[in-house]
This record gives sequence, C-alpha cells and structure tokens, in this order.
Amino acid sequence: RRVHGDHGQVCQLSLNVLIFHCLRSMATAAATTVSAVAAPPPVDWKSATDGTAVIAGDEYLQPFADQLRKRYAKYVKLKSDISAHEGGLEKFSTGYEKFGVLKVPGGVSYREWAPGAKAVYLTGDFNDWNRNSHAATRNEFGVWSLFIPDKADGSSGIPHGSKLKASLLLENDQTVDRIPVWMHYVVQNADSKLFDGIFWNPPQPYQFQHPRPPKPSSLRVYEAHVGMATIHPRVGSYVEFTRDVLPRIKDLGYTAVQLMAVMEHAYYGSFGYHVTNFFAISSRFGTPDELKALIDRAHELGLVVLMDCIHSHASSNVLDGLNQFDGTDHQYFHGGAKGYHTQWDSRLFNYGHWEVLRFLLSNLRWYLDEYRFDGFRFDGITSMLYKNHGINYSFSGGYSEYFNENTDVDSMVYLMLANDLCHSLLPEAITVAEDVSGMPTLCRPVSEGGFGFDYRLAMAVPDKWIQLLKEYRDDDWNMGNIVHTLINRRWNEKCIAYVESHDQSIVGDKTIAFWLMDKEMYDKMGLNIAPTPVIDRGVSLHKLIRLITYALGGEGYLNFIGNEFGHPEWVDFPRPGNNFDHNFCRRRWDLADDPNLRYKYLQNFDRAMHSLETKHPWLTSADTFVSLAHEKDKIIVFERAGLLFVFNFHPTKSFDHYRVGTRWGAWHQTLFDTDKPEFGGQNRLNGSYGITFATHKEPWCNRPYYVQLYIPCRTAIVLKPTSYDEPAQSESIQVAAALDNQPEQASDMDVTTTATGSA
Repeated sequence: RRVHGDHGQVCQLSLNVLIFHCLRSMATAAATTVSAVAAPPPVDWKSATDGTAVIAGDEYLQPFADQLRKRYAKYVKLKSDISAHEGGLEKFSTGYEKFGVLKVPGGVSYREWAPGAKAVYLTGDFNDWNRNSHAATRNEFGVWSLFIPDKADGSSGIPHGSKLKASLLLENDQTVDRIPVWMHYVVQNADSKLFDGIFWNPPQPYQFQHPRPPKPSSLRVYEAHVGMATIHPRVGSYVEFTRDVLPRIKDLGYTAVQLMAVMEHAYYGSFGYHVTNFFAISSRFGTPDELKALIDRAHELGLVVLMDCIHSHASSNVLDGLNQFDGTDHQYFHGGAKGYHTQWDSRLFNYGHWEVLRFLLSNLRWYLDEYRFDGFRFDGITSMLYKNHGINYSFSGGYSEYFNENTDVDSMVYLMLANDLCHSLLPEAITVAEDVSGMPTLCRPVSEGGFGFDYRLAMAVPDKWIQLLKEYRDDDWNMGNIVHTLINRRWNEKCIAYVESHDQSIVGDKTIAFWLMDKEMYDKMGLNIAPTPVIDRGVSLHKLIRLITYALGGEGYLNFIGNEFGHPEWVDFPRPGNNFDHNFCRRRWDLADDPNLRYKYLQNFDRAMHSLETKHPWLTSADTFVSLAHEKDKIIVFERAGLLFVFNFHPTKSFDHYRVGTRWGAWHQTLFDTDKPEFGGQNRLNGSYGITFATHKEPWCNRPYYVQLYIPCRTAIVLKPTSYDEPAQSESIQVAAALDNQPEQASDMDVTTTATGSA
C-alpha cells in the first residue's frame, strides 16, 4: 500500500526493517532446531498418474491432494467396472440401440427399465390403444422387453408416425400412461395438451451430405434458440433457421452455433431447461430430419454446432417426463428431498446409479452420433458439483470450498466420464462448463485429475457489466476493477467471455443495449435525426464493452442471438402472465436490416470485430500484458497477439498526444477503431489509417517504448507494429505492478473535451 509523505515513508521503511530482522531471527532458530531432519524430496506432480498431476499447474491444490486422489480413484474404478460388466465405456453408451421403441430385423422391439412397475404394456395407434394386448416381460434387473413382429406382408407392426405410449401397472395397482423414456420423437396432442410418443422410422432416413468441419482454433459462439429466431410472433422452425439464420451467423464471422432447447420440453416457457424427453428433439420446431438438415447445412458453412445439454436436472412433470415413471420417486433421481431442487422446481439425477449413468452417457452419444452435434454446453453444473447445489451460497474462491463434504463426488465422476466419452468418440468435440462457483480443474484433462472440459464460461464478466450500468455513473467506473474482472480466470483453463447471454435478456432484466438506451431505442434510432446524448453514449459503450470483453476476457467469445445489433427490450416466452404473447419471444431482424436505422452500425461492428480476430487471432494467444488502467483518465491499455489495444472510457475527455507504453520499438499503424462512421461513430480518427506512429525509446508504463496518440472519448483503437519480432509466449496474463502509477501526463499532452452525453 502506497504511503504518502516523507514521515509516512520513513515509518513504513522502519517497520519493514523490523519485520525483516524478526523473520530472519525466527528462521535461523527454526533451522537450528530441525537441522538434523532432511527435507523431503520435491514431488514430481507433473508425472503423477493418481489424479494429482493437476497440482503441477496449481500449487494451491497441494493441500487437497488426497481429495483429488479419491475422486480420481472413484472414476478409475467406475470406468473399470463398466469395462468388466458392459464391455467398455463406448459400448455402455449405446443404450439407445437396445432401449426404447426400435425397428429391428423382423419387427419392432420395446425395452424399458422400470423396476418399480408391476406390469408394462405398449399401446397406441397400432393396437387401437388396447392397454392389455401387448405385455412386456421383466428380467431380474427390472428391464421390461416386448417384441412386435412385422405383418405378413412384410410391413412394420408399428407404422412410421404412429402414436405410442407405455401403460404401466404401478405398485399401488394404479394404471398410468407414460411416454417411453427413450422415445426419439414426441408431439403435443392438440386435444389433451399432453405429449404422445411418435414412432419415428422414416422409409428414407436422412443422409448427411457434408463432413464435420475442423474444430475452430478461435471459438466464436453464436447462442441461438430456434423457436424465437423468427421475426414473426410465433414459434420458428428448423427449416426457417436453416434458411434465414445460419447464413447470417456465417456472414458475421462466428465459428460455432450453440443451440438451446433441443431436448423436448413440455413447457415452452422454460427456455428448454425443464427437459421431459431426453432422446427426443423439440417437435415444436420440426422433425428429426429437419434438425439433421440444419446441422448438415451448418457444417457445409464451416460452422460447428454445440448443443445445450441439460443433465443437471429434469422436469418434475409426471405425465410427460421421467418423474415417477415407474411410480417411485427414486428411479432416475434421488429419493425424497435430496432429489428435488427447490429453486428450479425440478428433479435431481442420482449419478451414482448404474442405469442412470447408462441413460445419461447414451444420451450424449445419441446426439453426437445420430445428429452429428460437435459438442455440448453443460448447463448448471454448479448444482451438480455441490450437495447444497450452490443455493444461497456465495463462493469466495477459497479452495476449501471446493474440497469438503459439500461436494458431490458421484456427479463429479459422471462429468469426468462424460468428457472422457465425448473426446474418445470425437477427439475434436468441444465441451463447455457453466459453473458459477469457480471450481478448480474443470478444464484440465481427466488424465491429470481434472474434469476434462475444453472451456468454462466466464460468468462474472456479464454480471460486472450489468452492475456498472445499473449502479454506477460513467465517471465512477473503476478501470482496475474492470481489468481484474476480465483477466481473473484460472491459468491453463480456457474461458469463453461474453457480455450477455440468454440469462441477461430474460424477463425481469433486459439487453445491454436497452440498459444503455432504454425507451429512446423506440424512436431515436433513425438516421433522419441527430443522435441524442443517450443514443450516442449507448452506441459507443455497446461497442467498447464488447470489444474489451472479446479482446481481454478469455479464449473464446459468445453472443446471444440478436444482441450483436443491440436488440431492444428483453426475452419473455408466451405464458399465462402475458396472455401467451410471442411479441417478446422473437428476433427483430428487420431492425438490423433497415438501412435507415442505427442498428446496422452495431451489426457492422460485430462483423468487423470477428474479421479482425480472424486476421489477428488473439483468442489463441496466451501472451497478454496489461500496461495501464488509469482511473482519472479512464484509459485501459493492453497488448495481446502482437496488437496494442487502447480504450478510452471517459465520457467527455479526448486526449491528444497521449503516451501509450508498448513493448515494440517499431512504428505503429492503426488497424481498427470504434469511431468509424460505418460503426455509428463520429469519425474523429479520420486520416489516421495508413499513417504510422513513431515509437520513442523511453520506458513508459512498464514498457520499453511509447507512442503518442489521439484518443477520442468513448473510443477504442487497435494498433499493430509494422515490423517486430514476435515475443515468446509467456502462457500467462501479465499486469503491470502498479496499473495507475504513471506520472500525470498534463505536461505531455493537450486535453480536449468533447461533449457526447454523460450518464
């Protein structure tokens, strides 16, 4: 802590000397006492094969080596047991080849695990809904089996498209209808509003035409919901998404599409997070073949497709889903209160049960093999990692919070198996963890003792931007705190940074653009009027916030559908509370495509950012140095991937001849700035393109050189040295020892003021 004044400095120095002598005396005494005891040899953690190799990259894990060993040992034993009894993890994960209603040689088979049922029947269109004519037989494991032979003419005993249900006699002698758990397609009944299983066996199954594209080195994710991807106030379709939205995503420069709400969910308003039928794709949007065509087209465009995977919980819906399928509350879930999530009103899987593991692992493989998804975003895993599900608990980051009796080792081992399986089946698979707790080792290989995810979501970043916009004046934004939030991530664990996902847009909150511009977006975005101070501020900050998050916040980037062009308002699914209105559950593409509205500027900017990252891939660069976060000037400067990024967040001050430290002695040339007219800017840097700026060999902000720049208020500039030797990769983010300790620059620059509107 800096101490001001000569007297304070002398006092601090005296105290430091006293502490030094005391510590040296203590160390000498301790050394004398234990001189005869030999120091233990250092542990070669990197070569460890017991799940502690992760300690090599994080010494703070060392006190928890025993917990790491126990976790890994449980994973190894479970995998070994699966190999011994099921023929290996890959064979174990093909449950969909045995369970469910399947067309097999000579007929149709039905297989269901329902240990709590007294009898199981299959009923539907094929037998005029006779609930007693087709009884299944049970084995010693509670698995019920039934075979329906083909008809005499060779046609299937159950025609393609037939409605089906399982009829179960429960222990209390009650007969109930349920959808077969492994059903591939279910459709809501227009009369009863309940869902019916549909036997999906098209005479000409969809044939994929295009191979999977290579795994992108720069992961730029476009998070999308098919149903709300249409401009019309209704549910969109897979066909419309394929035709209208995929080309937009490709044009903008994204490399991955992340599809939400793929698994069937009876309640549309759940955003797809209360899954009822895990092996069925959402029929609201179309058929299985239409989803396959969507993915095939994405692959043709070079886009990988990730699926939002909900294995952290399941819908509590009894009539359409897994809950109480066989009449018990503990078939797929924990029994009693342990199996119920109080905040989500949903059921919690028992990850320690053999058949639950078969079900979930097969579910992953089903979507990789049958639909050719390229990976998964695992939703809500904080709920899985802890027995209290993180409810009403604020994680401080202390390691003891991650290694104690509150952690759920069964679910941890499941996640390790899941990542092991995905990367064994598809080495280029991408798995992403959504965790708010900061659990260490999530993105380290399973072989080291980690969980095996490729990326984790940087969930603190959007929260920080919302906090700043809601609670602070622009003049009070803390530059050091912004930098800390963006770079505060675990070393060697890749993060996906984002300003806003679907979470920030749902009803009760609103998009970043609407936080910035609010009601003025309704009638002040037209080019026929001059931008108001609110609009000018909003457009400027929308760009700055996105660029600094993209450039400094992680090793991947994510955007929620439509927010790239500043989608107004919020997302609200049709529900009784809004009279089932779709108005806030669609995407207003017309706003971005209207040449007379300012939304086009933000869309242009989004496209330009991705183009810049394609040419200068900073997401894959581990070499980052933050040289300045100046609180008074509201300036942030950092280097990444051979580029120099300069941000001026000041609401009113533009700086001329501002000294910016740099590691490179070469001339610097402007590549990009946020103030271009095509981005809705004021073009205050007009003329700087193609002009190089000389460097001065004088240390500045912990860098050996500096350049002097004109930096308009609320503007970011990206420069590139015209020639230099690329520095060695440091594999870390470095921050200058004191971000705000550079001498005042008043004598070195002219300060001009430009009124652009202040919060």
